[in-house]
Amino acid sequence: MDLDLPLIWAGLIAVAVLLYVLLDGFDLGIGILFPFASSPGERDVMMNTVAPVWDGNETWLVLGGGGLLAAFPLAYSVLMPAFYLPVLLMLAGLIVRGVAFEFRFRARDRGRRFWTQMFAGGSILTTWAQGLILGGFIQGVVVRDERFAGGQFDWFTPYTLLVSLGLLAGYALLGATWLMMKTKDNLHGDAKHWSLISGAATAVLLAAVSLATLVIHPRVAARWGVDLGGDVVIDWAVLAPLLVVPLLGLAGLAIIFLTARRGSHRWPFVGALLVFLSGYVGLAVGFAPYVVPYALSFRQAAAPDNALGLMLVGTVVILPMILAYTAWVYWVFRGKIDEDAGYHH
Repeated sequence: MDLDLPLIWAGLIAVAVLLYVLLDGFDLGIGILFPFASSPGERDVMMNTVAPVWDGNETWLVLGGGGLLAAFPLAYSVLMPAFYLPVLLMLAGLIVRGVAFEFRFRARDRGRRFWTQMFAGGSILTTWAQGLILGGFIQGVVVRDERFAGGQFDWFTPYTLLVSLGLLAGYALLGATWLMMKTKDNLHGDAKHWSLISGAATAVLLAAVSLATLVIHPRVAARWGVDLGGDVVIDWAVLAPLLVVPLLGLAGLAIIFLTARRGSHRWPFVGALLVFLSGYVGLAVGFAPYVVPYALSFRQAAAPDNALGLMLVGTVVILPMILAYTAWVYWVFRGKIDEDAGYHH
């Protein structure tokens, strides 16, 4: 039996991007929530909750981006020119955040305040840039003769700004619910408050983005069996099986609000993960099998099978090691973080 190598690699990259969003999402959410912490001590605890895992979480971005270059070089050659500036902004934000993470613990007084601001700013910049990339991706990329043929600022529209706001709220929700799971006492109470506010903002913005997507992008609406041209027409034969996707998101939001109000520790984070999973699957419904919406499918953009097969051999060896190490780190550093916990190298 021959392996469908392009499909396997499309699945691997999709999973890598999902894992990045879920794992680095709560890291970035911590930074987004930094300005709202009541004291430097609270910020120390917030950073300590992610100190053992934050750099490992970014591994999945490397796998997603590197996998796209290696497995789908044609898609990479089209998407990078389309999103040069927001990608550079994202990388700048990641660098600033990483440097601030290390320097803040060693700085004193004025320097500590500076690196606190840089950590928050880098997290917000990274998230904002990712939202612009995501929004521009959903909008679609102008392609002619298998080359990018659009403008350098096609990604900057009211729609992409709306997506960025939604992602900021979503990452803040992941960060807040992570803090509910990892902290106690006053910070746990603050995290509960942040979870409810960011959950409400995420719900409103997710609904707004979903509606805007259907209105602005008829091809996506058609995938969902909805025609908004003139009179609203719904093809229930297409839509009905897909309703499980938004229902999953609604279930996640319900879990967040019901359990966060009671001060639950783990369940709000589970709810936030379900919300993001729902949104991610919903995106897949909208543009699969395109890897460059709406111009190139993953089969058209794939590298030759011999190259995909060779890379798959290495991935089969390395990926289980990464997963095992990640699981081990999360297991070792499970449980609550005390205020007197320290971050040391």
